[in-house]
Amino acid sequence: MRKIHFLVTGLALLLTALPLWGNDYNIRDFGAVSDTCVLSTTALQAAIDRCAKEGGGRVVVPTGSYKIGSIELRSDVHLYLENGATLYGSTSLADYKPMRSSYVSLRTQTQTVQLIYADSVERVTIDGEGTIDGRGRAFVKQSWNDEGITRPHLLRFIQCRDITVRGITLRNSGCWMQHYLACDNVRIEGIVVQNRNNYNNDALDIDGCHNVLVRGLMADSDDDGITLKSTSPRLCENIRIADCVVSSHCNAVKLGTETNGGFRNISISGIVVKPSDDQREKFFGQWIGSSALSLEIVDGGVMENVSVSDFTVEGTEAPIFVRLGNRARGYREGQRVEQVGRISGVSISRFMVHNAGRMGCSVTGLPGHPVENVWVSDVTIHHQGGVEESALDEIRRQAADEKEAEYPEATMWGDLPAKGFFVRHARNVRFDNVRILTAHPDARPEMVCEDAE
Repeated sequence: MRKIHFLVTGLALLLTALPLWGNDYNIRDFGAVSDTCVLSTTALQAAIDRCAKEGGGRVVVPTGSYKIGSIELRSDVHLYLENGATLYGSTSLADYKPMRSSYVSLRTQTQTVQLIYADSVERVTIDGEGTIDGRGRAFVKQSWNDEGITRPHLLRFIQCRDITVRGITLRNSGCWMQHYLACDNVRIEGIVVQNRNNYNNDALDIDGCHNVLVRGLMADSDDDGITLKSTSPRLCENIRIADCVVSSHCNAVKLGTETNGGFRNISISGIVVKPSDDQREKFFGQWIGSSALSLEIVDGGVMENVSVSDFTVEGTEAPIFVRLGNRARGYREGQRVEQVGRISGVSISRFMVHNAGRMGCSVTGLPGHPVENVWVSDVTIHHQGGVEESALDEIRRQAADEKEAEYPEATMWGDLPAKGFFVRHARNVRFDNVRILTAHPDARPEMVCEDAE
């Protein structure tokens, strides 16, 4: 009986892994035209709506070039892009439909615009061998917080379940490329992201989501690469990120900056970080990248049980940055967070870094609010060095500023007092097998600890 039970269970698991799509709905049958001078928004939306109404299936974008404005995905819809198929975002903001979600957080109080939008849907897949190109350079930055307002996101999923994005290429968003907010059971596999044509050009933002797998992402972004956020009290929880290649002018992998809820049970491994092959233009950050890894709690919230390992890094000014601050920004307009957050239980291991900048790495908390229980092991950093004795007093003076409420950035203090790790306001921090090698003599010690154990 046990053997029979095992076989039945195995068969059930296999069946749940197989795609069980219904009919195909070719967007040309609904009036879509392969012509970037003609809008095919209505045709694509009609195919999606028909597919959902008839119980689900596959909406097929055949080989060709189609211009669209905003579309809304529905439950049980599989959007499939054939090889050679490209959806181009309209360059006119008038073709984008403002949307307001019922989910309450800092970034959803106003209407937002995006090319592909989904709210409270289930069992949705976007895949194939085609491309979605937002043509985001057309949307000029007008104010500090205009992302998603006058510059569209390319993909935005809010409070959705069972979402898969696989195999496709995403290019040129007006701001963040893809934003998954308060979603459960998200799988992102084998996609290519190229996002270097505007400000706030993140490659991937996972925000207050649960049960997420990211694997095989190839990302080249001007702003942050793979970013976990918490713009509401909902934590990012149970996240696995593996086997990715990331280029970024800012932070290749970042937990933060928004941290109202925080992060729990996060596993990140097998990441290659390198400068972009295209260095003609930069909107934010550093030419070689700001950091390979930034772990931040600054708006309350907690960070616990985070494991990061097996990074191979080329460049970045300050490769590893761990920061507990007190910006205290709430998730609603005018709201202020009253409590300082917490970082406890972080493992960082097996990092090999070459050709880094000379700033150094840091693990810093605040007076009375230390970073706790951090283990850094098997880390080798090769950087340019070259800091002279005469510069040390000024470096120490700059680092003495706690910058408690400032935006957290790996480069926020410039050159640090240590050429390896600067550790301040920390408890139970352990370093094993950490080597710092410099191309030029550097007068700083490998490690400086202040109010640290």
